[in-house]
Amino acid sequence: MTRLSLFNSPLLLGFEQFEQAIDRISKTADGYPPYNVEQLGEHRLRITLAVAGFTESDLSVQIEDRQLVIRGRQADDQDRVYLHRGIAARQFQRSFVLAEGIEITGATLERGLLHVDLERQVTEPEVRTIRIRTEDAAQGAGRAGNGPVIDNQHPQHEVEGQK
Repeated sequence: MTRLSLFNSPLLLGFEQFEQAIDRISKTADGYPPYNVEQLGEHRLRITLAVAGFTESDLSVQIEDRQLVIRGRQADDQDRVYLHRGIAARQFQRSFVLAEGIEITGATLERGLLHVDLERQVTEPEVRTIRIRTEDAAQGAGRAGNGPVIDNQHPQHEVEGQK
């Protein structure tokens, strides 16, 4: 059975990674730990996870294949004798798919909350000119081995007087 996708359009070339990201998002585990995502500025975000009881050494924040992965693992203290245990030593993994250009700027643990700060790197759009060549088929000049010629020498936004 074939799967229909928004990205199957012939006008959308090379967007397979977006489809894979949507698949990863849909496979999210349970809702533990709870989290917030807030916007701190035009290009800054903060993800806050409620990780009460976890220490800095119990937590890890990593980027794996454009995915922010936050893991928590608590060791069970075998020396304690519980008469009632309502707080389990549990582990978790929470993942967030990152868009291109999003960078992690830091992580802090404060009063049971893990804050992970992100920033979108703003880049100027690149404009490239593809030179069109004319080939004379009568002379036997085929296209084999000749790829497109790209001219990066002249950016679109040159300052007057500079080259």
